[in-house]
Amino acid sequence: MLYHAYEFTHAALGPLRAAARMSKESMLNTNNPFASSYGVRVTAAACDMFINATRRYAKPEFGIKTTIIDGAEVKIIEETVLSLPFCNLLRFKRADNAGAKQPKVLIIAPMSGHYATLLRGTVTAMLPDHDVYITDWVDARDVPTGKGAFDLDDYVDYLIEFCQLLGKSGERPAVMAVCQPGVPMMVAAALMAMDKDPSRPASITLMGSPIDTACNPKQPNDLATGKPLSWFENNVIVTVPWPNMGFLRKVYPGFLQLSGFMSMNIDKHVDAHKTQFKHLIEGDGDSVESHRKFYDEYMAVMDLTAEFYLQTIERVFQKRLLAVSEYYYRDRLVDPSAIKDIALLTIEGEKDDITGLGQTEAAHRLTPNLPDKKRMHFVQENVGHYGVFNGSKWRQSIQPKLREFISSHRTGLKSK
Repeated sequence: MLYHAYEFTHAALGPLRAAARMSKESMLNTNNPFASSYGVRVTAAACDMFINATRRYAKPEFGIKTTIIDGAEVKIIEETVLSLPFCNLLRFKRADNAGAKQPKVLIIAPMSGHYATLLRGTVTAMLPDHDVYITDWVDARDVPTGKGAFDLDDYVDYLIEFCQLLGKSGERPAVMAVCQPGVPMMVAAALMAMDKDPSRPASITLMGSPIDTACNPKQPNDLATGKPLSWFENNVIVTVPWPNMGFLRKVYPGFLQLSGFMSMNIDKHVDAHKTQFKHLIEGDGDSVESHRKFYDEYMAVMDLTAEFYLQTIERVFQKRLLAVSEYYYRDRLVDPSAIKDIALLTIEGEKDDITGLGQTEAAHRLTPNLPDKKRMHFVQENVGHYGVFNGSKWRQSIQPKLREFISSHRTGLKSK
């Protein structure tokens, strides 16, 4: 009933949104002689705030049209190279085809509420020197139940399939796992190493990933471990309502995830919206647009399948199965110590309040048979969770180290 109530409330507010939109447009119309008066600007700003507080935020576009190579602008073509029920593998192809000679990099976007477009800045920084692919996860409410379930083991299957697809080029891919996919990527890499899969990654970079959540736990860790698994199943799992394509699928809905995201930094969000209201009144277009771009991305959320969400809570946060060497993939014990020739780079943010310091670095402890020359750990000072893969520190400090790491561990296919 919770999902139905959410949908009903959104629909019920539709006429009010339409009225607010008409009022705003009429008040700010250039033919209105009072458009510049303080009272009209305040009322129009209030209408704008109401519209954005109650509307549904659609999935954003990457919108990456060009990149700069040696000072010249090169066109980028976004294409889907593989479409699976719960994920589309996208490639950002250079129009000059020179990208095919560069290291293939698979960026695994987190499947934790927001869309892969949250990594737009990550992709943009990688494009000049790499042939970039990214996992574009599909909103679970848009996947018909006839397509089956999707759990952590299925997630691992997808990652292995993507690596094998990129390996067809004759070169083992480099993989970047941002936050949540760190554990399933380590599982996938271990399985491929155990099977001596020739397409196993040449290198893996884990960025702010919860490999061992017992290390320096933060608020998300406390939330996941503070209640039994049954509580999550009974309180946050709902059924997708009609007429969505995923009708009757059980999910952890995006609107609940968003409320959780907001609550962790509620004061910051309240202040940001107060400032936005002020900028709307003042007519500060640049500040208004900057705020709007951020929240268009932040407020766009997707549903996660119930089985994937519950297994993540249990396996990653509550039982820490990979960290204690008890992780099973389809009844098969996963052995990360089998990783012997997959270079490993772990990156953490000094002020990360989501994945605490040490949680990502723990991956090195799980790979004792990996030579020291194939491992590296880096902590970026003065950045939080998102600063690890976005922003100026990412572009100026982290990405150059990552670029060098990928280049130095580039490897062709071989059977052993």
